[in-house]
Amino acid sequence: MSRTPVQSRAHRQGRPSYDRDSLLEVAVTVFNERGYDGTGMEELARRLGLSKSSIYHHVSGKEELLGLAVGRALKALFAVLDEVSDPAATATARLEHVVHRSVEVLAAELPYVTLLLRVRGNSDVEQQALEQRREFDHRVAELVSRAAAEGGVRDDLDPHLISRLLFGTVNSLIEWYRPEGGLPVAALADALTAVLFDGLRGRPGS
Repeated sequence: MSRTPVQSRAHRQGRPSYDRDSLLEVAVTVFNERGYDGTGMEELARRLGLSKSSIYHHVSGKEELLGLAVGRALKALFAVLDEVSDPAATATARLEHVVHRSVEVLAAELPYVTLLLRVRGNSDVEQQALEQRREFDHRVAELVSRAAAEGGVRDDLDPHLISRLLFGTVNSLIEWYRPEGGLPVAALADALTAVLFDGLRGRPGS
């Protein structure tokens, strides 16, 4: 049965009205502020200005909210792997595309990706999220291997290590990047991709 927005009776009593998406947005903010394990349904109800029963009208509990949140982040990231910007593109070009687009996804879904990167495996939902993150890393490592085979990236390092270095850098953006800070996402993605793939060494004659 589909879930509907909180009933108008609550709105008439002066309580805000939420649908599941807007409830999820607030919940993710609280999870990131307090930690998922440190957030109870009482705190969520207080921040939302709702009763716990109103929240249960939309979701079964905070674990479902966590699953929806990390699922949103994972879906966006895996979609990047499946994008085909050019069927004839080299593996190196595809790898650069994945890194560039992952920066854009992180910026667009910043609270959700932040929460995904902070899960520790303390519940079934978190364990499943970690397993999917490992699958993502494995697919990136396979792409690194193909890029190395064609000479696009160095082949003297383990592909899984390169994958972790690439996405360790991308993922570090959650610690300091803020969309309201004035740095355009496209410029950020261009700069990060250039540094990772071209390096910082000055060019001869520059």
